[in-house]
Amino acid sequence: MTKIVLHGRKVVGGRAEGEALVTHDTVPGWGGVNPVQGVITETRHELRGVSFRNKVLICRGAKGSSGWSAMYHTARLAGTAPIALVFNEMTTKIALGAVVMRIPSVTGLDRDPLEIIETGDWVVVDGDSGVVAIEKRKT
Repeated sequence: MTKIVLHGRKVVGGRAEGEALVTHDTVPGWGGVNPVQGVITETRHELRGVSFRNKVLICRGAKGSSGWSAMYHTARLAGTAPIALVFNEMTTKIALGAVVMRIPSVTGLDRDPLEIIETGDWVVVDGDSGVVAIEKRKT
């Protein structure tokens, strides 16, 4: 297995590891997810119908209204939230979402995670140090 380490900056501290779920789309909030099921429901989203529960969610960023944080807070309460978050575009929506989910989150990485991480890779997110370690699972 190949191991790759990316360095970025902390959004929310803590450490989590798990299987990556990658989308090149921005992640929707209000009206685009079912937080009780932990599933993206937006019609044209590449992850429509896919569960983010217990995954390390890798994405460009968030889209939608300020209801984004309410949806992901509900997902945390329902036990369906991602376990960590790695993203490119810092906005108040995604930062507040990471805080209300209480999950390790990193942004501002030295390389684009969307070009390196693939769904199914094993990812360790250390929010305290801003380090994301990836073990490639696909050959």
